[in-house]
Parts: sequence; structure tokens; C-alpha cells
Amino acid sequence: MVKIDNIELPDFPLLLAPMEDVSDPPFRALCKEQGADVVYTEFVSSEGLIRNAAKSVMKLDIYEKERPVGIQIFGANLDSMLQTIDIVSASNPDIIDINFGCPVKKVVSKGAGAGILKDVCLMESLTAEMVKRTNIPITVKTRLGWDHDSIKIVEVAERLQDVGCKAIAIHGRTRAQMYKGDADWKPIADVKNNPRMHIPVFGNGDITSPEKAMEMRDSYGLDGAMIGRASIGNPWFFKQVKHFFKTGEHLAPISLEERVEAARRHLQMAIDWKGETLGVFETRRHYTNYFKGIPHFKEHRMKMVTSDASKDVFAAFDAVLEKFAGYEFVE
Repeated sequence: MVKIDNIELPDFPLLLAPMEDVSDPPFRALCKEQGADVVYTEFVSSEGLIRNAAKSVMKLDIYEKERPVGIQIFGANLDSMLQTIDIVSASNPDIIDINFGCPVKKVVSKGAGAGILKDVCLMESLTAEMVKRTNIPITVKTRLGWDHDSIKIVEVAERLQDVGCKAIAIHGRTRAQMYKGDADWKPIADVKNNPRMHIPVFGNGDITSPEKAMEMRDSYGLDGAMIGRASIGNPWFFKQVKHFFKTGEHLAPISLEERVEAARRHLQMAIDWKGETLGVFETRRHYTNYFKGIPHFKEHRMKMVTSDASKDVFAAFDAVLEKFAGYEFVE
């Protein structure tokens, strides 16, 4: 069993990573149904929240069926972050996660996200004050370091633990790498193997198959895996990994009917939650993966990702189901 504070999780839990414009309530619901043990919201700007920006406030919507669920926040100003803790606590999440890893320039330029990796003392003091502010477990997601020459993740993780962080998820790249090159899991294992560490250490980055998840568990000894890009348009990834862990075999490929049904539900939930325009627009990125492998699919994909009206997207789903009936996917 793995525990984040008093939250009990199964052995080697699978966590849905916080992803901007991806890990919203509709997608989290699908991933939860397919075996995700913990789900996280899109990251929420502390400055946006304290200014009551509509998009930031909307990201605080969480539902009972998602639990345990974490709300992830980012920022670099102590007063703003503390106010954010108060606002977020009112939504009653199971976990509040601090983003110390986003590499995007507009976040980093404000000293937030991975930008704070340049100032480990600030990283530590922010975490300490936020822990004091709430009884909700505080966790952290971060990267190995700012660049290859400044990797001090073993020390950083220990310092965060010592000020009250209840779990840490580490992406196996530096900020300088962005998403290029291969993720390096060895420094994450070094964190786990530090005899002074007693909080869960989760790995993130390049977990693209059940075999990779098993490698992270068995060869690197980490406490769990945080799944990001592999789940986009593939909420079944969590079920596939768990099936592989249990049987040593791959789950049978997801059928066309299941894929269409998931895409339909995803789109409808998105419309119900954020309205027609945004619901249609922000679900588009999933369709390529929902139907990955179908030959001569470009015409249908283009209709899905260029149509502005949901009725046209639903019609495109119908057309796929009719034209490719009986198609067998190969994993």
C-alpha cells in the first residue's frame, strides 16, 4: 500500500498527470473509470484565482466520483499562493499539488513552475508556508533541475519532505530539455533510495507502454507512475497497465465501438461542463489517438477537428462507426 498522508492507495498507483486543457472533469472521469488511482486538475494560476478569473475558477470544479483528486496550483508570490490555498481549500480537494515543474516560457518567466528551480530556498519556503496554511495534504510535482549542471533533486526532495510535503512526483527531464530527449529515471530512483526519504516518490515522463510502467516499478523501485501524454485520447492506458501487471499479457485491443462511445461521452461531458464552443474545441486533441491505427482516416479526422458544431462531430463519429465496422485494432 502507498499512502499520501492519510490517503490509502494500492501498490504502485497510477496517477493522471495535470495537463493544461486536457485533464478537465470530463477526461478525468473517463480515466478514473479506466483505473486511474489519483487524478489531478489542470494547473491553476494563483494570480488568476485571487483575481477571480473565470477560467481559473472553473478549474476548481471537482466531483465526488473523481476522488481522490488533487488540485494543482502554480505561482511564485507567497501572499498570492497563501490566498490561493484558502480559495482552493473551499473546493475540498483530497490533495493540493504545487507545480514546480512547468517548463513553458510564460510561466517560467514569472519565476513560477520550473522557474523556481533556480531558487531552491524559495521553493522550500513556499512549500513550508503552504503546508502550515491548510490541513489538506500538500504535494509537489517538479523536474530534475533547471539544467544538466544544476540537478540537485535528491537534496531538493529531502528539503521539501522535511517542511511537510506529503509526496513528490518528478519528471525525468530538466527545464532546459523541455520535452526533448529521453526522460532519465535514474535520478528519481536516487531520490527514492535516499534513506532519509519516507514520502512516496512518483515517476513521470516517457511512460508510454505497460512495459515502461513495469520497468519504472521493478527496475527503478518507484512508488507509482504519473501518466501524462500516453493517456491523451487513450483513457484505457491505466487499465492496460494494470492488466499487464496482473497477467503479464497485453489487454485485448479496445474495439471501435468502445472508442466511439468514449469519444461521444467525452464530447458530451465537455459540452455539458464548458459549453458548446469550448467543449468542441478543447476535445479535438484527443481524436487522433482515439482512432489511431485506422487506415485512410484523414478525411474523418479532419471533420472531427475542424467542425465547430457538435452535431457535425457526432455525425463524424456515426460515419466512422458505419464505414469501419468490424475493424480490428492492433496494439
